[in-house]
Amino acid sequence: MHMKKGSAGRRRFLQQAASIAAMAAMPTFGMGKEEKRPAKNMFVHHVYFWLKNPDSREDLARLTEGLVKLSKVKTIRMFHIGRPADTNRDVIDRSYALSWLLLFDSPEAQESYQKDPIHLQFVQECSSLWKKVVVYDSVDA
Repeated sequence: MHMKKGSAGRRRFLQQAASIAAMAAMPTFGMGKEEKRPAKNMFVHHVYFWLKNPDSREDLARLTEGLVKLSKVKTIRMFHIGRPADTNRDVIDRSYALSWLLLFDSPEAQESYQKDPIHLQFVQECSSLWKKVVVYDSVDA
């Protein structure tokens, strides 16, 4: 009898602990103002690609696949592969096919990325897909 009581108590404790952990992990949208923190000491590398064959789904898929492989470079802190959003204002350029946004810890980390064999292989395998590439690099203001 004592074993069952202990098992039930342990089970109840574990269930309560799981519930508390789940509530703690939930986002707190609308529960007060969250502090916005600027990303500091970052090197931002943003690349825009225009395809030679802009209507080719296959070329777009190959470039996307190449960027996914490229994301394995160790010095990349964070990345985003994007397509033009459906927004229309005079200042918006939607003529590109894909964008490749990268965050690095330093200019040196970005320089290492440029020389990484994975990056060099990406350029070799995918450069035939694009007609134009524009890069915007930025550091803290």
